[in-house]
Amino acid sequence: MPQSDQPIVECLKAEVDESHAGQRLDRFLSEALPQLSRTRVQALIKKGQVASSGATIEDVKYRVKPGDSFELAVPEAAETTLQGEEIPLNVVYEDDALIVIDKPAGLVVHPGAGQPSGTLVNALIAHCGKSLSGIGGVARPGIVHRLDKDTSGLMVVAKTDQAHRGLAKQFADHGRTGSLERGYFALVWGAPAKTKGRIEGAIGRHPTSRTKMAVLRKDKGRHAVTHWRLVESYGQDKDGPMASVLACTLETGRTHQVRVHMAHTGHPLLGDPLYGRGFKSKLQKLPQSVQDTVGRLDRQALHAERLAFIHPVSGALLEFNSALPDDLAEIAFSLKDL
Repeated sequence: MPQSDQPIVECLKAEVDESHAGQRLDRFLSEALPQLSRTRVQALIKKGQVASSGATIEDVKYRVKPGDSFELAVPEAAETTLQGEEIPLNVVYEDDALIVIDKPAGLVVHPGAGQPSGTLVNALIAHCGKSLSGIGGVARPGIVHRLDKDTSGLMVVAKTDQAHRGLAKQFADHGRTGSLERGYFALVWGAPAKTKGRIEGAIGRHPTSRTKMAVLRKDKGRHAVTHWRLVESYGQDKDGPMASVLACTLETGRTHQVRVHMAHTGHPLLGDPLYGRGFKSKLQKLPQSVQDTVGRLDRQALHAERLAFIHPVSGALLEFNSALPDDLAEIAFSLKDL
């Protein structure tokens, strides 16, 4: 087992079977140990915290073989060096273990190359102080799931390592065997022919645009499933309803999942700058008053409206709902005039 200068919190093991042969080590371990993000796994590998048959492996691109067995020494998370910032937060629930917030559109979740400050993490550090968990990595302490910058709605953040591990396991399972629920309201162009359905399509990096994701062949992307239900449709032209509201729930949690899946079915989100391009002709068909309202939207019309999970300390079921924010509510109201 690799050694560490920091106290070891967990010692994890993973063994390779035939179905994972040939995968990169970082990908295999992040899939075999879903409580660890791929970024966290890569950091552990590079720091010499992964061993196989007594030999340390520091190459994230190492190709695993059937029968390989790996041991990971997961040290205590390092203290974050990020600075707290007094950014207003809409706190829905808070206790000693976690905090649930209703994130506004436009707020980036954690610092990155293009956004070193002014993020939700900076706001949380100021709000929570030293209680904020660091197990998710020093750049994103406490974060167990994310919303895109311009997606609004409910998020839970861990304040302790115990809470972080418990929540991470639930989000890795995506509610398949537990009580986790993640629900979204999506305002989309057009409307599906049925009242409910299931979209299954592997998601991976777009082959020509590195800023986008796309539905790919199963062997090229990561398994992704979105369930949807038609809430309301608006207007009518020769192609059917002009817009609609869908309630979407996630069976998996891939980058841009709802946005990619809805665009793939021919119903991209209103206002989506990446996946809703080419729908200006739809906008032109709307009455001028509705055009003006929809045209002011400067983000994808997606809101995380429901979040339910088991409290990682008390074991209680926590359930939260969030109404559409003002900008999306205004659009939904205006669409009723169609």
